[in-house]
Amino acid sequence: MEYNKIISVTGKPGLFELVSSKNEGALVKSLEDNTTIFVSSRKHNFSHLESIEVYTADENVNLVEVFAAMAGAGEKLPDEKDAAAVRKYFEKVYPAMDMARVYNSDMKKMVRWFGILQKNQVEIKISQPAPEEEEDIAIPEPVVAAEKPARKTAKPKAAREEADKDATGETPKAKKAAPKKKKD
Repeated sequence: MEYNKIISVTGKPGLFELVSSKNEGALVKSLEDNTTIFVSSRKHNFSHLESIEVYTADENVNLVEVFAAMAGAGEKLPDEKDAAAVRKYFEKVYPAMDMARVYNSDMKKMVRWFGILQKNQVEIKISQPAPEEEEDIAIPEPVVAAEKPARKTAKPKAAREEADKDATGETPKAKKAAPKKKKD
């Protein structure tokens, strides 16, 4: 199981593995009881654990760093229901965390999630995108558009009459329209 496929779903406790996604939602598998369910995106939001950040005194850090500190501390996880014990645990394990901006409920979730990830033996690391090979980028030559023929514009009446003169220089007389036939 890969860390980059683990998600949290609003309104649902625990963590889930993303099996597949669709326009209407996602098919997810619970890490606690291995049940597979469809979760609608109309009712729930999804958060990849890779994208979650935690407030610290300096800059925000990815949740992976907090989990790594929790794994390296060797301390027993506190009971997630005891808010004071959870706060003391994070003061020891990750003292850079900004305790004023990180809620107790968030700290409880981190303890619960870390326990679930350990139980399922998930390797906690951010997936690195495949390094892209540098290629010589060819800059295309500018395309010169062929000139369009000049658009014919309406000539003024005097210019039309001048163009209509015949070889003698006289303007031919306009033909009269045939009279309309009356219906009987």
